[in-house]
Amino acid sequence: MVRELTIQTPGQGLHEITDLVRTVVADAGVEDGLCTVFVRHTSASLTVQENADPSARRDLEAWLNRLVPEGDALYTHTSEGPDDMPSHIKAILTQVSLSIPILNGTPALGTWQGIYLWEHRRSPHARRVAVHVAP
Repeated sequence: MVRELTIQTPGQGLHEITDLVRTVVADAGVEDGLCTVFVRHTSASLTVQENADPSARRDLEAWLNRLVPEGDALYTHTSEGPDDMPSHIKAILTQVSLSIPILNGTPALGTWQGIYLWEHRRSPHARRVAVHVAP
C-alpha cells in the first residue's frame, strides 16, 4: 500500500510527521513488515530524531545552517532565492527516504524517536511525502 501525504510547512525547521505515518501503517493493517517514507522534493529531507526536547531540533537546525550558509559566493544556482542552493545541499547531506520496521502493527521507533520532515526553505511549502507499507 502506498499513500501520499501533503505536509504544509511554515518554513525552515523540523516538522514532526510521526502520527501521520502511524496512521498510514495502521490503515494498511500490516502486523510485521516495513514502512518506507520518501519525500518527493530536492530541498527538503527526512530524519528520525528526538521528539522529547525541542532544543535538540533547534540545535540541529542551527548547526546545519552554520555548515551550509546562505550567500556563499560559490553558489551559481540562485534564481529562486538565497536559500535555494543551500536547501539542495542540506537535502543531500541528510536523507530523502527512511526505512522503518513495523512490529506488532506500529512503526518500531524508540521511546524518544519521532519522524520529521526537515524543511530547508524559509518560505512555506506544501511537501509531498510518499509512505509505502509492505508485509
